[in-house]
Amino acid sequence: MARTELDSQMLLGDLESILQYRLKRRDKERILEAYEFARFHHQEQVRDSGEPFVSHPVEVSKILAQFSADNDTIVAGLLHDIVEDCNVPLSEITEKFGETVSLIVDGVTKISNLKLNEKLESKVVKSRMKVETLRKMLLALSNDPRIIIVKLADRLHNMRTLDYLKDEEKRKDKARETIQIYAPIAHRIGMHKMQAELEDLSFKFEYPEEFKELKAKVNKKLKERQDIMDEYKNIVMRELRKNRIAARIEGRVKHLYSIWQKMVKKNRSFDEVFDLIALRIVTGDEVNCYKILGAAHSLWPPMPGRFKDYIAAPKSNGYKSLHTTLITHRGEPLEIQIRSERMHKEAEFGVASHWVYKEGIDVKDRSWFSQLVDWQKDLIESFKDIESISHELVQEEVFVFTPKGEVVHLPRGATPIDFAYAIHTEVGHHYAGAKVNDRLVPVNYELKLGDRVEVIVNKASDGPSLDWLKYVRANSTKAKIKRFFKNEYSNKLIERGKEIFRKISKRLAVAMDELIESEEIQHLMVRLGVHNENDLFAKLGDGSITMGEVLGILVPKDEEVETLPEETELVKQKQVKGNEVIVGGETGIAVYFAKCCTPLPGDDIVAVMSSRGISIHNRDCRNVRDISREKLVEASWTMASSEKFSAWIVVEFDSSDKSLMNKITERLESKNAKVKKYSVESGKWGYDTLMANILVKDVGQLTSVMENLRGMRGIQSVKRLGGVS
Repeated sequence: MARTELDSQMLLGDLESILQYRLKRRDKERILEAYEFARFHHQEQVRDSGEPFVSHPVEVSKILAQFSADNDTIVAGLLHDIVEDCNVPLSEITEKFGETVSLIVDGVTKISNLKLNEKLESKVVKSRMKVETLRKMLLALSNDPRIIIVKLADRLHNMRTLDYLKDEEKRKDKARETIQIYAPIAHRIGMHKMQAELEDLSFKFEYPEEFKELKAKVNKKLKERQDIMDEYKNIVMRELRKNRIAARIEGRVKHLYSIWQKMVKKNRSFDEVFDLIALRIVTGDEVNCYKILGAAHSLWPPMPGRFKDYIAAPKSNGYKSLHTTLITHRGEPLEIQIRSERMHKEAEFGVASHWVYKEGIDVKDRSWFSQLVDWQKDLIESFKDIESISHELVQEEVFVFTPKGEVVHLPRGATPIDFAYAIHTEVGHHYAGAKVNDRLVPVNYELKLGDRVEVIVNKASDGPSLDWLKYVRANSTKAKIKRFFKNEYSNKLIERGKEIFRKISKRLAVAMDELIESEEIQHLMVRLGVHNENDLFAKLGDGSITMGEVLGILVPKDEEVETLPEETELVKQKQVKGNEVIVGGETGIAVYFAKCCTPLPGDDIVAVMSSRGISIHNRDCRNVRDISREKLVEASWTMASSEKFSAWIVVEFDSSDKSLMNKITERLESKNAKVKKYSVESGKWGYDTLMANILVKDVGQLTSVMENLRGMRGIQSVKRLGGVS
């Protein structure tokens, strides 16, 4: 048998085994034809691993088959690089494989086909290019979600083979891009299995040492807990059989990145993560889910406040399940998820699961998917920063109810104005107040899970207030408010933007006309999709792009822009560079970091205005609690940086081991946490206390350093001083 024929049969065999032999004859013929077409056009190309390039589209098609994609999607997976890498006309794909395959391949090509201008390869531009990539992916949702599914499968295989990329920095860049763009998209369309693997692979390449340490700890913990989990499974299964309920029970282990995130965000050690393992019960239908819930609650008492019914009120990405946490006879918490077979497929495969049931997706159908399409239209207009988009895609939600009992999903921390705009844009524009649970609430009231909200509408009002932007949480709400003012007051926005541009030209000592005609500004206008200078000024006026970002594009990173004395009173303050802080929507503002809480990238921060200037604090800092709201300004971190930040840690250690102090400092240095200064105090009960000021790049590294110290013999405790408690 010829080699290519053997390869074809192996491909078909793999796909059939994954698809459980549901390939029809016509499907097989199309897949073989697509494989031969891809092999012929990629025959001169080789991957970094040394394998023929065609191995990549083959593996992508296998990933798609594992997610039960339809035949058109699998064929598109085999052909997804043909147009971009082999210059094959799209018309040829249309002719050979049909309109649907052509549409998917074209969509994937457009997402991939974003190239940077080498002259403008600044961090600001790279960040905006990532935003453009994400916007293209979101726009593809409106055309055909299979475009996104193929692109995600493409990225997943590239991440699985990232070890072959020799440049370590490029590996880390790919990992960061995956965690910022691809994993959040997988989450948003409900593909949790895809999301988990993308996140774990990104974690592996960005933090290799931490990944290795955590994986070893998890494996050890799983081995220790196996007998106990088997005991719980047997107890639950006996109860289900007694009640004649058919179901299967499996252990669910949190994936590594989600464990790591919990440790970082909540400043916990590994031993403090209690929901590492849970039980998942899968049954035939929805009615059985509630019967199983009753049976489980009859075995052990549920923890108050830990029951969530995502069947009655599904998440915005379509996720359905019952979640409950019980206190077992061992006195420990046990989380249980209960779902039907269909819910399980949808939870694993998300939007792709609709092809499992041969339903496809009708974007006109008022389902969770159509709501997702509506949501992305606002999303793609409302961001200029990749971190804020990634956060929006994966942020926690609360669901509240309309007076008629309809469920509305909102981001955690949302206010009644967010609710009004979620109901309808015009309801939001004419918002006059709100009742929550029959009680009038202020405009900054944070909606809670299960609140019943009634909006008071004033049809005679002129529209929203710009002050509302201080109180709203959803970025889609901000986009609608900004769009209103852009439409109503476009001239004012243009004038405001022109004034900002005038300041930029003054700083650079370049005439405005000359600056507009520069290659950098022309390239920026193309990136923003604007066609003339007034459109650019409007973008500056409404905050879509900031003065700091424009200066970052115009000024090479190794040059300084002279700050004019009359433009700021804060010239003596430390100007944050690289890992910049956004204050009130603007970058490039002079700030200093508060010594009381030593904020780090990754911390939740807020800016405080005072006579000394603008200081950055952790939001939980005790010195911020009593400051009036008028002096507080929203602040956030932007992109990653090589800059190091100061943090204080307190270590209690065994005073009888005279060499331990040196071992601690050596361990800190080995973890790239430079010790600036330290002091040691003798304590009671045989323990001394070390207070050390160290330099780290972010809260993730600090957590890793602290976790590493906790594992040393003779260490009693390790805490962060200030920061997040």
